[in-house]
Amino acid sequence: MYDLTGFQRDLLYVAAGLEEPHGLAIKDELENYYESEIHHGRLYPNLDTLVEKGLLEKGTKDRRTNFYTVTRRGKREIEDRRSWEDQYVEDLL
Repeated sequence: MYDLTGFQRDLLYVAAGLEEPHGLAIKDELENYYESEIHHGRLYPNLDTLVEKGLLEKGTKDRRTNFYTVTRRGKREIEDRRSWEDQYVEDLL
């Protein structure tokens, strides 16, 4: 997880929070959070990077639509990251 950009980490978190989301569903969630448009040229290459790193799996709903699921490794990486974060911010919450 340490080698991911903040945007890639956000993609992974959003994918983990949705059930088999397609790229546009992830894009919509992040646009709401970032309050700005996310272009396809940024979204899909970063999703592909997460697939290549083994953090996401990409499946096919139909000929035009892919969906993403977090792998076991991806879940483990999220859990490790949350534990690491908690040691610094736990008392703030």
